Amino acid sequence: MTEWLIVHAWKACVPKGTGGSNPPPSAIVLRAVRFARSTSYPTTLSRHAHPSRIAGVTSASFKARRVNPKNILTELKRRNVYRAAVAYGVVAWFLTQLTTQVFPFFEIPNSAVRFVVIALAVGFPIAMLLSWIYELTPEGVVRTEDLDPIEARSVQRRSGRLLDFIIIGALLLVIAMLVTGRLPFYRQTGESISQKSIAVLPFENLSEDKANAYFADGIREEILTRLAKIADLKVISRTSTQRYQSKPGNLAEIAKQLGVANILEGSVQKATDQVRVTVQLIQVASDSHLWADTFDRKLTDIFGVESEIAKAIADALQAKLTGGEQRALAVKPTNNSEAYDAYLRGLALEARTTVSPDDSGKAVGFYERAVQLDPAFALAWARLSRANAHVYFGLDSTTTRREATERALNTAQKLQPNSPETLLAQAYYQYWVRRDYELAKATFGRVRELLPGSSDVPGALALIARRQGRWDEGAGMKALPTGSKLLCSIRATLNGSPWPHRLTRIFGNSRLR
Repeated sequence: MTEWLIVHAWKACVPKGTGGSNPPPSAIVLRAVRFARSTSYPTTLSRHAHPSRIAGVTSASFKARRVNPKNILTELKRRNVYRAAVAYGVVAWFLTQLTTQVFPFFEIPNSAVRFVVIALAVGFPIAMLLSWIYELTPEGVVRTEDLDPIEARSVQRRSGRLLDFIIIGALLLVIAMLVTGRLPFYRQTGESISQKSIAVLPFENLSEDKANAYFADGIREEILTRLAKIADLKVISRTSTQRYQSKPGNLAEIAKQLGVANILEGSVQKATDQVRVTVQLIQVASDSHLWADTFDRKLTDIFGVESEIAKAIADALQAKLTGGEQRALAVKPTNNSEAYDAYLRGLALEARTTVSPDDSGKAVGFYERAVQLDPAFALAWARLSRANAHVYFGLDSTTTRREATERALNTAQKLQPNSPETLLAQAYYQYWVRRDYELAKATFGRVRELLPGSSDVPGALALIARRQGRWDEGAGMKALPTGSKLLCSIRATLNGSPWPHRLTRIFGNSRLR
């Protein structure tokens, strides 16, 4: 190597026109050194130079590129892997928020959102691997190992600055999204409301006999129960809609207050053995009817009307039904019209805005008649157990009432052990009778999977949280009226005495459970 440099240096340093005459040796050495420095060869000539040292210098850059396992963290920093991870995380979070808000507006299925989230999660290790192997240069993407160490440092500094700009830009977009989402005008726009959200207003009783009002309340309650089984729908709870009239004139204001895009109105007319149910689904933004129909049935054939209405609403809102949801909607609770009529009477009592133990006590009588007329009426058995548990909790904490609750629950479990109504009765038994709050919370969690739109689950979980002293959690799940926290504490302290029921009568039971 040394001889080769000297020969080439000699040729380069000998002045032309000298006729091959030799210049002084010192001039040759000086010119050879200058020549070697002006070339791209990774070595220099000095008085200490040795062939082995010169040969070793040529492989120094390759040794420098090897990763020392002890300095892996330093290498990650040098290759901008940390910056790439932060940039990827911020951008992925922004894309996730964007898809969850934009996709429902265009009625894109939830499976697309799940696909985006999964793809971003799978892409993270791939992105980190690519940031380790490659560098972005002005000439394009180049392997890090192929770069000269000096050039690599310059490229990595430029890449680091680029990643910093990406991180800052993504963070600004995230902050803008968070700030915009909190503005009042944004929350009030229809874009922030799911197009598959619905509120079912109280049904109007058109029967000449005003005592038949229970039938309208019961039919509406059954429709709500079936809609709550459809996971693709957002259903507003009965307690939130009970205060409105049957056919109000300010639908836009009601929809704004409830945060829904659609409202279902209806009326029921019952005469002897004939029943007419009229319903209309209104899209509030356009003030247009998405669907409307009238169902004329005999009392002996009224059982399937609620399921037909729920399916029609799901079709009109383009909600997708799973196989399990379709089977759940198709189930007829009973074929006995008298048992169903008694069941609806009990259901109407429990559908009131404020349910007292007295109302539950009256409902117990109707549910008992329903199961006497049809002992295989599993839904009525579950409701009977739930009503007895409510009476036991607030009015009659006797062994007889507890045994009646357990007997009804056991029967419902034998008939339909996995139905959401049976599990709901079991959860209320664990909460109101056994006072096993942790077990009740677990059962309510199972019910939530089967009844994703049910208001019973979040309401009951909030009440349990308050009884366990977690006021912030309870208030976050269900609004607390002024002073109710104190009243709950009083009731918990006086548990087992007649005072809780007296406080219930004064201040309202539904807020003190």
